[in-house]
This record gives sequence, structure tokens and C-alpha cells, in this order.
Amino acid sequence: MPSDSVQSLIAQLNLDFPLDFSSSGFHPLEAGLPEGCETVDAVPSLDLMRNFFVALCMLQPPLEEFFEQLKPTPNCIIADKTIAWAADTAKKFQIPRILFDGMSCFTLLCMHNLHISKVHETLSESEPFVVPGLPDHIEFTRAQLPGTFNPGSLRVDDIRERIRAGEAEGYGVVVNSFEELEPRYVNEYQKVKGDKIWCIGPLSLYNKDDLDKAQRGNKASIDEDQCLKWLDSWQSGSVVYACLGSLGRLTPPQLIELGLGLEASNRPFIWVMRGGDKAKEMEEWIQEDGFEERTKGRGLLIRGWAPQVLILSHPAIGGFLTHCGWNSTLEGVCAGVPMITWPMFSEQFFNEKLVVKVLDIGVSVGAQFVVHLAEEDKYGVTVTREAVRKAVDKIMDGGEEGEERRKRARELGEKAKRAVEGGSSHLNMTMLIQDIMQQANKIGSNPKNHFTEVDSEQRVKSECIISYIPPPVEINDPCKQILPRQQDCQQVLQDSK
Repeated sequence: MPSDSVQSLIAQLNLDFPLDFSSSGFHPLEAGLPEGCETVDAVPSLDLMRNFFVALCMLQPPLEEFFEQLKPTPNCIIADKTIAWAADTAKKFQIPRILFDGMSCFTLLCMHNLHISKVHETLSESEPFVVPGLPDHIEFTRAQLPGTFNPGSLRVDDIRERIRAGEAEGYGVVVNSFEELEPRYVNEYQKVKGDKIWCIGPLSLYNKDDLDKAQRGNKASIDEDQCLKWLDSWQSGSVVYACLGSLGRLTPPQLIELGLGLEASNRPFIWVMRGGDKAKEMEEWIQEDGFEERTKGRGLLIRGWAPQVLILSHPAIGGFLTHCGWNSTLEGVCAGVPMITWPMFSEQFFNEKLVVKVLDIGVSVGAQFVVHLAEEDKYGVTVTREAVRKAVDKIMDGGEEGEERRKRARELGEKAKRAVEGGSSHLNMTMLIQDIMQQANKIGSNPKNHFTEVDSEQRVKSECIISYIPPPVEINDPCKQILPRQQDCQQVLQDSK
């Protein structure tokens, strides 16, 4: 996220206490990356993924130099778990390192239990197995597991080991989830980790104004007013919203199947089409096939980024076809919208199981295996137009079963809102700040961390100096999500006294 964007966002919040932002130059060229390659989604090939992690490591010296200049130094570091070197920096400055994890506790527990049990290692790619130690009966195949369970992939095994070692040294984990969504998995994950777990999400709900909803992520490629006007013309719960994420660069044949499946459903839809380097080929198909003309009136194509939170929160949306990235999944939950799941890679198959099998608020489109990033051409069509049509019909209708699914989705949406509005996530945020302050008092004898005695309110402000190092992705901009509204910040500080 560009520094000027963050400064603009902080100015909009109009906070009554200091919230500072400092940036450090990222130098992709020195790590052998193309110029401008500053996020994971900008890495042009898997062969350069290792170079990207090398570039991340180059951020450690300037951060530590910055810490040396701060008086007092930070009380803790909150860093994404992929920033493995943050553990060494925390040791150097004798402060706790808290991990920020952008996954659900369900996913984290699944991955932990698989790493411990290794139950998958002797099986074929297609042989199903049950993840041990879960509250529910959850099955996967090896083909559905992320690259971390595929030794040798991406040439980053040593980096993965460093990340795991850094996790083990963390003081606790901040999770973008809420306890009411997955209570049994929050409890079980805390048991197996033996660490403090603070579920403080959904982070996307901390700022509710329409401008923030429209601007979250990259700049939308459609006028927000035009999009809302189109949605206003449809009945409540009648529109399907299809968006498969910024990294899900499907091949043109697969994108065509998706489009034809949406058309065959005979329902109004919004299709966010990010063709990547195949955009020109897709545009030619749209014109030659007449797809846009045939669906004119009931189909809205958005080429590029869409104001997803704004769209999902509109009452006309009745179903969300998603790649099951965790940010998108949470946004669907917050909107109270049932989902059609189409996982592709990373932890997305775990998120699908949570949505479909545990929460029972989704329908699977039938994806069977991970499609590795930048290797999509090897797989061809994996989901047919008929599979898309059937999934849309089931999520938008489905009789009594469908109505129960929609009811559960609405209830979870309400629970998500309550969690951040004085509920469990607000309480966890308060406890997190209190815990950080208690740790600061324990290390107060360190001359680097000396505090001047001031009034109680100012002491809260001065002692709670947190360094947040965000994950190296731009999807839905976690930086924008983690900065709460002014009244939320003030209330948390008040509660932590």
C-alpha cells in the first residue's frame, strides 16, 4: 500500500491520539525482481518467489535502524507470520513478537494437525483422508493441500522452516476471525498451540462508511454509483456476484465456461473478470461470441477491480461465487450472503470446507485440486459450465435446504457485526492492548524502554507503541482494514485503562 495512501487514510480517521506511519524502501531490483514487483501478486513467475522472500529480508536492517531512533522503542512487534525475521528483531530489542495470521482458526488447526500427524504423506494425490484431531469429520486429498505440504515446491523449503520456527517463538497470535464464527476451532487451536489467541475480526467491519467500502483494495474499474444503480433495479436476494480474486488468473477456456454457466443460470449476475495477461483474448471472445450482448440487462461485467464490500452489502445480492480467499470469505460472511465455493490454491480448500461442511452456508462448484499459480495452462477446463449452473441454482433456490442456508448466513452476518461492536472481538482487542501494556511494564527496567510518569490517559497512549508489519500482499489491503474508526480506537483505549 503506497505511503501517501496510508497517510491520507490516517488523516480521514481524524483521531484524537497519535497514529504514526513510517515506510521503508522496498528494492526489488537488488533481489533480482522486476522493477515495481512489490507484492506477491506482482511476482511474474514461481521461479522468482524465492527472490521475493529475499527482498523481504532486506527490510530488516532499515526497520531495526528505525527502532533505534524511536524513544521509547516499541513495546511489541505485530508481524505477519511470513516475516520470519521479525522474531530475531524482537529478540534484539527484548520485546514480544506477536504474529498476525490472515487465516481462520479452522485452517490453522488443520495445517497444524497435518504437520504433526503427516497422515497425508503416504497417500496418492487422489486418495481421501480425514484430518485427525478436529471437532468435525473433514476430508481432503493431497491434491487439495497448499504448497507448504509439497516439499521442494517454489524452492523455499528453508524459508518455510524459518517461518515455522518464528511461529514457535511468537508470544501469541492475532487472527482475523471472530469467536462466534468458529468457537470450537478457536478453542482447539489455542490448546494445541499453547499460545494466546486474539480473534479481533472481521477487520473489514471496523470502518463502515461507503467511501471506505468503495475504495478498499485497488481502485475500482467501475463507477460505484453506476454499480449501485444497477443493483437497485433488482429484487432483494436475486443477483449472483462472481469474483475469483486477484491471483486467480484462470485460462480463457475456463473463464468462458464460467461465463456461459452464469448465462445458463438465467439469473442476474455481476461478473468481475480479471483476465490478467489473457484479457485481450477474453475481450475478443466476448465480442465475437456476443456474450455481453446476449446477457445485456441482466449481466454486468466489471473488467478489473470491483468495489466488492460495497457490492456484497447491497440487498440485491443473493449469492457470492468466490475463490475462498480468507478476506473474500469473511466479506461474504459479514454480508450474510451464502457462497458458491471455487477454491484454487493456497489455503482456499480449507476455507471451502469451513464454509460448506462446518458452517453449512455454501455450495461447492466441484473443484478437485490445487491449480498452481502461473501453471494454469497445464490444467485446461476443470469446472464445466453445467457445474456452475447447478451450483448457482442450488445456492439461489434450493428449496427448504436453501432457505435454511440463507438463514444461517444472515445470522452469521449479524454475529460478525456484534463481535466488533462491543462483542467478543472488541473485548479481545481490549485484552490485546492490556497484555501489551503488561509486557511493557515487565521490561520497563530496560533503559531503552523507559517511560516518563504522566497522567493515566497519556500513559496509555505512550506505552502502547506497536510496530505493525503487514503481509506482503495487496489483496483487499489489510492495512486499510486494520485501522479502525476513531470511536472504536477511543473506546478500546478507555476500556484498557
